[in-house]
Amino acid sequence: SDTEAESAEAEQASSEHADPLSQVEDILNAASAQASEQEAPEPPADTDQAAELREDLQRLQAEFVNYRRRVDRDRDVAKDNAKFSMLESLLPVLDDIDAADAAGDLDGRFAAIARKLLTTLEGVGLVKQDGETLVGEPFDPAHHEAMLRQPSQEVDAEHIVQVFRNGYLYNERVLRAAQVMVSAGNE
Repeated sequence: SDTEAESAEAEQASSEHADPLSQVEDILNAASAQASEQEAPEPPADTDQAAELREDLQRLQAEFVNYRRRVDRDRDVAKDNAKFSMLESLLPVLDDIDAADAAGDLDGRFAAIARKLLTTLEGVGLVKQDGETLVGEPFDPAHHEAMLRQPSQEVDAEHIVQVFRNGYLYNERVLRAAQVMVSAGNE
């Protein structure tokens, strides 16, 4: 019959198109063509076909929604990786700023620029792990690199005594582990 031929053509056309939007258009076109041809009430076989087309449409809509979510998630991951890479490339600059500050050479306009840079990077999500924030904290091998282990009367065992090189985090991801001295306790 004509209806079966049209549905076969619609199925063939929909299988030719890989993207969900083309499949949805094919199904809608097939359904509207059938609706325009029919003047009398549909027999039960046609309602089964309409229900099948409706299910196909709902399935394709769900696939499209999942596709959009996946694309959005992938886009966010790509942005996050780009920021991570950019911050990682700025670590030598941050080390130079720290060295200049420790030597007392960071003053005047350069100090203002360094503060602006650090404030901007912190706004993006960079977290600095330096001596002020780490000394006395428990040693975490996921975030810290132990360079030395020595007995200490002031600091509990397995806690950080000194920071040799600052570490940095970005959104809880380690950009660079802080190089630290760890207390062996009161040996």
